[in-house]
Amino acid sequence: MAIQEIWFLLLGILLAGYAILDGFDLGVGILHLLAPTDHDRRLFLNSIGPIWDGNEVWLVVFGGALFAAFPPAYATIFSGFYLALIALLFALIFRAVSIEFRSKMHSAGWRKAWDIGFFSASLLGSLLFGVAVGDAMLGIPLDARGVFTGDFLDLLHPYALLAGLVVVAMFAMHGSIYLYLKLPDGGTRELVRSWMWHTWGAFLVLYMLGTMYTVARVPRALVNFDRFPWAVLVVIASVLAIANIPRSVYTGKPVQAFASSTVAIAALVALFGLALFPNLVTASNDPKLSLTVYNAASSPGTLKTMLAFAAIGMPFVLVYSAVVYRTFRGRVRLGEHSY
Repeated sequence: MAIQEIWFLLLGILLAGYAILDGFDLGVGILHLLAPTDHDRRLFLNSIGPIWDGNEVWLVVFGGALFAAFPPAYATIFSGFYLALIALLFALIFRAVSIEFRSKMHSAGWRKAWDIGFFSASLLGSLLFGVAVGDAMLGIPLDARGVFTGDFLDLLHPYALLAGLVVVAMFAMHGSIYLYLKLPDGGTRELVRSWMWHTWGAFLVLYMLGTMYTVARVPRALVNFDRFPWAVLVVIASVLAIANIPRSVYTGKPVQAFASSTVAIAALVALFGLALFPNLVTASNDPKLSLTVYNAASSPGTLKTMLAFAAIGMPFVLVYSAVVYRTFRGRVRLGEHSY
């Protein structure tokens, strides 16, 4: 495997890690306004309070790795998607501010305003991530220098918006399962159990529509299945994981449901990478103008040096994350210093 392909794989792992970990954070935010009482909303916030900022580190590392490994692709994405990225950055920042500021005052109006902000930022962020996936799949118009030649509205076509809705439903499903694992026994936990069914149903419908739309609209998404016959195993894993979620919920196995949701997200990221490879940015107007892992990569020496640093640093990140999750395992309890 070429060093450029290894970095493409590592970017996929980082993206999957972010989608899995921050996915349930965003899902909790999407469901936040449905919580019946102020006490329940505090429980929701405290279920992710100790870990949400650590989860977002995966996105920062993904951006840094993309910049160092494939600088032309980074430049094209950050210039062409400038307004969308500013909106995403605003959503992520406002979401963090909402979490931290909500419980600073006991005013009902104050808390309601930040609740709306937390929900809106989580929804917008999830939608924009999905739109970015849709645009990457369909491609964007580029000139000979790899510069985006369209405008912001060109990014909001029906396929990209459908991809955005798929991601919103997927994160809402993932978040509802996580909440069921974290909330104490009671009426709200049982209410969340019903949300798992509804969000799974919405995700299944949108996922099937998105799959059919992709096959019809983006035929090159299936090209790599001939090149990599093992890719069919990823499809099977995705289908089985999605199908196992309602079975696990019905039999009272939420840990298994969360594991299945995690596998489903990882499989979808893998399928996205398979559909995209070897492109990083696909030119919709002329495939020859696309930025690939080969023509947009840094020098082999740079990639090898970065790989050595990644091999040293990533185990520390993984161990730290494991320690944090182990420390804050178990059901949520509200205390004096809770959100």
